[in-house]
Amino acid sequence: MIAELGNYALALSLAVAVFLSIFPLWGAEKGNIQLMSLARPMTYGLFLSLTVAFCALLYLFAVNDFSVQYVVNNSNTNLPLQYRLSAAWGSHEGSLLLWIWLMTLWAAAVALFSKQLPQESVARVLGIMGIVTIGFLVFVLFTSNPFNRTFPDFPVDGRELNPLLQDVGLIFHPPLLYMGYVGFSVAFAFAIASLMTGRLDTAWARWSRPWTMAAWVFLTLGIVLGSWWAYYELGWGGWWFWDPVENASLMPWLAGTALLHSLAVTEKRGSFKAWTVLLAILAFSLCLLGTFLVRSGILVSVHAFASDPTRGLYILVYLIIVIGGSLGLYAYKGGQIRSRDNAERYSRETMLLLNNILLMSALAVVFLGTLLPLVHKQIGLGTISIGTPFFNQMFLIIMTPFSLLLGIGPLVKWRRDQFSAIRKPVIISLMVMLVAGFALPYLLQDTLTVSSVLGVMMAVIIVLLSLYELQQRATHRSGFFSGLSKLSRSHWGMMLAHLGVAMMVWGIAFSQNYSVERDVRMKIGDTAQIAGYDYKFQGISEANGPNYTGGKAQVDITKNGKFEAILFAEKRFYTVSRMTMTEAAIDWGFTRDLYVALGESLGDGSWALRLYYKPFIRWIWFGGVFMALGGLLCMFDRRYRFSKVLKEE
Repeated sequence: MIAELGNYALALSLAVAVFLSIFPLWGAEKGNIQLMSLARPMTYGLFLSLTVAFCALLYLFAVNDFSVQYVVNNSNTNLPLQYRLSAAWGSHEGSLLLWIWLMTLWAAAVALFSKQLPQESVARVLGIMGIVTIGFLVFVLFTSNPFNRTFPDFPVDGRELNPLLQDVGLIFHPPLLYMGYVGFSVAFAFAIASLMTGRLDTAWARWSRPWTMAAWVFLTLGIVLGSWWAYYELGWGGWWFWDPVENASLMPWLAGTALLHSLAVTEKRGSFKAWTVLLAILAFSLCLLGTFLVRSGILVSVHAFASDPTRGLYILVYLIIVIGGSLGLYAYKGGQIRSRDNAERYSRETMLLLNNILLMSALAVVFLGTLLPLVHKQIGLGTISIGTPFFNQMFLIIMTPFSLLLGIGPLVKWRRDQFSAIRKPVIISLMVMLVAGFALPYLLQDTLTVSSVLGVMMAVIIVLLSLYELQQRATHRSGFFSGLSKLSRSHWGMMLAHLGVAMMVWGIAFSQNYSVERDVRMKIGDTAQIAGYDYKFQGISEANGPNYTGGKAQVDITKNGKFEAILFAEKRFYTVSRMTMTEAAIDWGFTRDLYVALGESLGDGSWALRLYYKPFIRWIWFGGVFMALGGLLCMFDRRYRFSKVLKEE
């Protein structure tokens, strides 16, 4: 009964989405206020019907209804409740339903919080989001329905959720990531609506910027959480593997970052209008591309959901329609867009333009590095590999000037400026940067590498120039502390985000260059040393769970005879899926992580263990959180209150 209710709710959602995509847009085109006024109630109805469908799926997992095929494939009676519920989005069908539900959540939020916007604009934006939703609903109903029954079979138990996904990371990582993905549909809808009306002014940029910022914040948190999850769950000690699906999330993030900075120029100076619209289209298009890569079956990845070419073909056709249609409209209407390009060569507009060029260069590197091997293989030219060294080297080249721009850009005035105004602090900062770039890695790790020196230089120049800019802004018209209290949330958000980049670069520089890894064979009582830390193997004990059996190794860690930590690394055998998993043990610190992963028994009382020393690796995720907090502060800046926007306009 509940499964049928979920099916009915999906069918009703499709009908409502069709009406939403027709009547409000028709009313906006004809100036019919009654039709335009239907946009909000239809959006709320669409959200409500999909909420019923999604809650029905959660209920089916909670009660272990094994008459539903999707529940059979991803749950088991021994699976803890929290993992049964998160299993609802642990595979293809449920994750797609989560995607659609979150899209309608965004649409409902736009309907609720944009009451002060012109009715015509809201009708167009919500209508466009309805069109996007139709494609996904058709896909779910006809190719990926999570409510299909198993009849006439009725299994007494399920096959269990993939053990890799039986982790708290599954509870939060996909929802956050999808919130970012589908959030860019709002920026996309605003851009298409503005193209349709020809109204591309500063008001449009100010309306769409907080929604774009919100999507970017969620996507940032989703990527950061996914990186942390991979670090502690996979047992490899890595935080980013340049996996094609990881890259599929990085591409819209890079496009979204460029879009935020371009929107700042459009909002402030009325420039970059056509480019900003194109970036909004590009960001959401890359989100759809990521969906295609994950669900098409052309990838072999721990992130891939499906291996059905039919589903992949549907998504590819949908991708072509959405991207082709939006780019066709852009080609038709883009020539009518006029910007006030009156900035001189040395101005903040130019700094932000260079920022966008470098971000697009990074995007091109990831795009080509990810898709070229896939295309090469699909057209029958054989297998080629573009690995980690390529991406690392290219990003090092791109990030070096980007970091300098990140520090200098906020110091430059809009429209026109003179470098002489900031020559002295920039030269001093560069001198400090050069000294610190060599001194800090050597003092902290006793050795130097090219990438570590460059990484430290990047972090230092961002921090120095950001602090100088903060001092200049605070003391512009008042004392330092009084000036700090007057700074806008948007300014504090920018500071936090830029400092977050510096923290992340610092963490990458040290963890990539100075991490130590050892694979060792140890018996009880044996000791191995890495990076001055002594790891002593104390033995194995049982560690059984509700749906697995296993053992855990106790490893005591000391440094110069002083106690540091006791770690318990586990090896688990999941009895239903017949899979063996490693659960790493980590002692984290502000400046280093100590990491132990348990391997196999070697038959003579000894065990294989993998030991790691990871300096400053947590700074990578701290930096990501700082960036997200910065975006959050910018979202709540006073100038993005819609009633205030309309008064000013």
